[in-house]
Amino acid sequence: MMNGMNMNKMMKQVKQMQKKMGADQEELNKKEFTGVSPEDMVKVVFTGDRKMKDMQINSEAIDPDDPDMLSDLVISAVNDALAKVNKETSETMGKYTKGIPGM
Repeated sequence: MMNGMNMNKMMKQVKQMQKKMGADQEELNKKEFTGVSPEDMVKVVFTGDRKMKDMQINSEAIDPDDPDMLSDLVISAVNDALAKVNKETSETMGKYTKGIPGM
């Protein structure tokens, strides 16, 4: 059983960790992640909080006879960017959940 002193110390540590975790999340949200499709035909930029900020489409990717190709290129670039966001999020925020069952 924990005495009051140990409980207070633990609560203080939890609050410090929450503050650090919030700061790390805020910093992550500010970062930009660029995703590209094959041959860089489409480039997209996302922020760490998964909001698209920019998209650039190479004019060669715009074929009126093949709109599906452009869709595929956009999807590829978006998935690339989001994979980078997920990886960075896991590396940055994962340290807070290591060793916690179910996380």
